[in-house]
Amino acid sequence: MSVSLDSSAIDRLHEAHDRILAQLSRVIVGQRQVIDELLISLFSRGHCLLEGVPGLAKTLMVSTLAKSLDLSFSRIQFTPDLMPADITGTEVLEEDRTTGGRQLRFLEGPLFANVVLADEINRTPPKTQAALLEAMQERHVTVGRVRHRLVDPFFVLATQNPIEQEGTYPLPEAQQDRFMFKVFVRYPSFEEEFQIARRTTGSQSDEPQAVLTASEIVALQKTVRDVPVSDHLVRYAIAIVRQTRTGEKGVPEFVSDQLTWGAGPRAVQFLVVGAKARALLEGRSHVAAEDIQALAAPVLRHRIVVGFAAESEGVTPDTIIERILENTPSREDELTRDPRFQTIFAS
Repeated sequence: MSVSLDSSAIDRLHEAHDRILAQLSRVIVGQRQVIDELLISLFSRGHCLLEGVPGLAKTLMVSTLAKSLDLSFSRIQFTPDLMPADITGTEVLEEDRTTGGRQLRFLEGPLFANVVLADEINRTPPKTQAALLEAMQERHVTVGRVRHRLVDPFFVLATQNPIEQEGTYPLPEAQQDRFMFKVFVRYPSFEEEFQIARRTTGSQSDEPQAVLTASEIVALQKTVRDVPVSDHLVRYAIAIVRQTRTGEKGVPEFVSDQLTWGAGPRAVQFLVVGAKARALLEGRSHVAAEDIQALAAPVLRHRIVVGFAAESEGVTPDTIIERILENTPSREDELTRDPRFQTIFAS
């Protein structure tokens, strides 16, 4: 059953988007697409994996976002000797000086913040990575026999360095599936780098002002879920994802040749809810095909595995996703009448 959206809720999220961008632009130069994808993930109750070389202001971007949203922020620098208790927290034995009795008290770790930056997640062993990923999925941590609920909203942004892999523990593809988006932070344009050099080498600095509280963000996250989406666009999202699964009926030949593994149902879920958030951020009360197309790459690029032969020829997940979008009709009549997609929908 569809829920009609209050126009004031749409205006509120659209205005919040503009106000957040205005505050971030006081500190961050460029990176508009990255910021938009972070906000879509936040309002969809997802998490992000950021990939980029050092020096692209990933940490500054995340901390500034937390300040502009009036959220608590913590940064965890992942290292090879980091243990799960270092991020989740631990129990300590305390003595009551008045009674002389002793009792255990839980000391919260850095995961107990609204926005958590997991810096260089691929530098820590799998045991600690698993503790973070469990907290992301379950939104609580278990220490001893006691379960401790994390704060709400809870938003994890993990970074990894793509150019330095020696001595690292890359996240397995199955664990990367926990992240809603994989976002590429790219080099700035000449004009953006010029502005960065001007701003960061002077004495003047701007501080962002908070424009949304935690309770307001939680309310807006619920509003995103109420955005209606047509059955056609749900089928369109499913058609895109199912074409990544090698060996299935109706899959394009180039996919079977170049991919060894495709995306699961979670990709469809994130495509649809992310499209809802994107529509609201742009001031629309309905989802369009362009919303799904815009989010296909960040949703799918870490959920598909390119074969060795194709990778050696320079094929990337993004190039395959682009070809899939080109071969998938967005119009309902064209999609449903196409024999190949009739096969996909019937399988």
